[in-house]
Amino acid sequence: MGGGAFLFFIVCLLALAAYFSDESSPGLGFSGGQVAALELEGVISDSKEFVDQLRDYGNRTSVRSVVLRINSPGGGVAASQEIYEALKRFRAQSKKKVVVSMASVAASGGYYVACAADKIFANPGTITGSIGVIAEWYNYGDLLRWAKLQSVVIKSGALKDAGSGTRPLTEEEKVYFQNLISNMYGQFVSAVASSRKMNEDQVKNLADGRVYTGQEAKSDGLVDAIGTYQDAIAEAARMAGIQGSPKVVSPAKRNFSILELLLGDSSSALSLSQDRSESHIRFEYLWK
Repeated sequence: MGGGAFLFFIVCLLALAAYFSDESSPGLGFSGGQVAALELEGVISDSKEFVDQLRDYGNRTSVRSVVLRINSPGGGVAASQEIYEALKRFRAQSKKKVVVSMASVAASGGYYVACAADKIFANPGTITGSIGVIAEWYNYGDLLRWAKLQSVVIKSGALKDAGSGTRPLTEEEKVYFQNLISNMYGQFVSAVASSRKMNEDQVKNLADGRVYTGQEAKSDGLVDAIGTYQDAIAEAARMAGIQGSPKVVSPAKRNFSILELLLGDSSSALSLSQDRSESHIRFEYLWK
């Protein structure tokens, strides 16, 4: 009985260790000096998965800080804003530090998100900036006429079908869309100014849509330091008061079955846009 009880105790101990440890990281996970590593990769089209991961690490007492690796040209306006706000809320509620490490590209919406961090690292050759908004779509009216097809629209107001791909924009529609773009641009400028402790005129001088190298961005005050991913990890540990080398934990990678691939349930694992919008017009914080 003694041996059986001891074996049961060991099994319980291992079960508890597995519960408290990160699934993707080796070890028992009892360390109080962990840095969580999150990734923002590709075009930003939805925020839910990232926000859920952030909330999870906010609730883990062993995680003392977060490093966010960004390799993104940006994406949807609202999705970028949601991640930005989630990071600000995470910092305020958990009191944990967030450090951004920019990879090859962290532009437009990718830069918007980065502004929510306590500190931003970029490589000298990172492409960042592109502070601005873009909306584009195709006009296929000539193709319809060539095919002898005619678009029929019955609408309740002059702007209800603004941006229709079947005809050129009217002057009123151009003004309407420019006002929308200007409003979203102002939101971007305001977020950068507030986060980077710059006045809006300073930001506007840099916010004509152009991109900058990491080195240029450092000189202009858009990032805090030139450094690698490992430098960002070390800084996140230092800011959290972790002694020695921190244990880096990250979300478990989900494995997809052949059936899921065939049925399309694993689209998040593929390099495809997750935007489910039916509209052909998309307003984006996106570097193209």
